[in-house]
Amino acid sequence: GGSTQGYLSSILRLRPNVVLIDLDLGVFGDGTRLIAPLTQAGVAVVVVTASTDRGRWGECLRYGARKMLAKTSPLNDILATVRRINEGLPVMSSDERAGLLDAWHKRRVEQRELTARLELLTAREREVLGHLTLGRTVRDIAVLGFVSEATVRTQVKSILAKLDVSSQLAAVGLAHHVGWRSPVN
Repeated sequence: GGSTQGYLSSILRLRPNVVLIDLDLGVFGDGTRLIAPLTQAGVAVVVVTASTDRGRWGECLRYGARKMLAKTSPLNDILATVRRINEGLPVMSSDERAGLLDAWHKRRVEQRELTARLELLTAREREVLGHLTLGRTVRDIAVLGFVSEATVRTQVKSILAKLDVSSQLAAVGLAHHVGWRSPVN
């Protein structure tokens, strides 16, 4: 993978007024991490992204981004945004800003609730969920854990109840959604 710090240093050496940044930076990871250091260095950050997640857009605002634009935006809209920033003009209405910050806040509350549910799992249930996130079947998990399939099915039922989901797929989706770290690999 690339070095986020090296990438940041390369950008700052150019002393830009405005930086257009994507949230998906390939080997450099999540572009969200670059927003605060860039804005603290006096750079206006405009996020141009394929993400349509308004909570994520609100998070970018929290880190100091001036505007979020969809990658599908016409080039003229992107250029107009840069021009307005360079002219010292606002690029976002207070209503749009408030809406995105509200979406970010709701997303954080939801993330906390989901994380709290995951914290209810026992060590063994976390292992079982970890195996499920790797695509292993109940049978695979039973063999790996030297237990019966019935035991694993009971553990899976307990996981589903604690996470308040109705399927193994939903449990795995919830774990991925909050960036849960599996204890198994």
